[in-house]
Amino acid sequence: MVEQTTMSAGNATSVAPPQSATVRSVTLLGATGSVGSSTVDLIRRGGDRYRVEAVTAHRNGAALGRLAIELGARFAGVADEAALPELKSVLAGTGIAAGGGEGAIVEAAERPADWLLAAISGAAGLRSALSALRRGATVALANKECLVCAGGLFMRTAAASGATVLPVDSEHNALFQALSAGRRQDLRRAILTASGGPFRTWSIERMRQATPEQALRHPNWTMGPKITIDSATLMNKALELIEAHHLFTLAPSELDVLVHPQSVVHGLVEFRDGSVVAQLGAPDMRIPIAHCLAWPERIDGPVPPLDLATIGNLTFEAPDPVRFPALRLVRRVLESDGASSTIFNAANEIAVESFISHQLGFAGIATLVEACLDEALRQGITGEPADINAALEIDRAARRLARDLLPEIAAKAS
Repeated sequence: MVEQTTMSAGNATSVAPPQSATVRSVTLLGATGSVGSSTVDLIRRGGDRYRVEAVTAHRNGAALGRLAIELGARFAGVADEAALPELKSVLAGTGIAAGGGEGAIVEAAERPADWLLAAISGAAGLRSALSALRRGATVALANKECLVCAGGLFMRTAAASGATVLPVDSEHNALFQALSAGRRQDLRRAILTASGGPFRTWSIERMRQATPEQALRHPNWTMGPKITIDSATLMNKALELIEAHHLFTLAPSELDVLVHPQSVVHGLVEFRDGSVVAQLGAPDMRIPIAHCLAWPERIDGPVPPLDLATIGNLTFEAPDPVRFPALRLVRRVLESDGASSTIFNAANEIAVESFISHQLGFAGIATLVEACLDEALRQGITGEPADINAALEIDRAARRLARDLLPEIAAKAS
């Protein structure tokens, strides 16, 4: 028998025990979003392998109620309390409990499920995900803000409770799988791949004139508007570097980005002997979700096998930090750490909102983020948040700062 030494994300290990027929209880926070819907598809295909404890959504009470009934959930919660009457109406007579507001989302996270999908976007998902960690659950993380806004706090909480954090994001899931090929001390680099987005080949002059409609036309993925704009600026990759830093305890010098337009290779790990281990898969979120849902086992996936002969060519190129300044800014964030990643993320959210609403040009997104980092440093908003309330207060302060700076940056960028 060969003993295998692995690397980890949170308290996870990728060495699989013998197959088990145990039913896994699951909770889905953000059940009606894109990641939640993909997870529901896998649960439907899994038959009796899974039992659903709770489901949540932001405001679509009717859709959530129907889903709760279909999946046999015991609890359903909507973040928007105005949607609670609709949810209760759909669930009337079913015996499924219902709740509304942030407290209901936290209640869903605290219910006794073995495995929890944290797919509530934005800082709003932080409190509920932390609640699941505190009770020692396995948390499949699809929320960037948990690590970007409070990565140190998040991973310390997981370690203290013995909880497991599994990365759902395709790139981090790829690193998680590839890292199991060697020991931590033998790592040289972890490399995240980026599609390059819709403006990969555009000149900087043409990018300055880009419209929201053009930025929303991603060549490979179908995603929500915010993440699609982040892909166009490569801000998504910048945020993913911060996540990888916390998930795998990687130094900035151990992190890199490679542009790969085909989105087939999702992540690579280079070891000291020159070996490079990569994870490949079709650009379908059900692949990393299935890995997390069954972990540490494997399940049959619904995605057709990867046909490399048909794909023919896989190409790679270095990212351009001049056309995509987010990758330059994130190096500054990673080196300074503390509250800078929270400010970076919050300012970007305001910038993206402003771009989509035509208040800010495309080039102004990175400019506004950099201005917020500069001003936050000047004001002394730099310390790492000690708890969730501090993290959320820094997030709110950064958003106010971004809104205050927006008119000046918009005027300069026009």
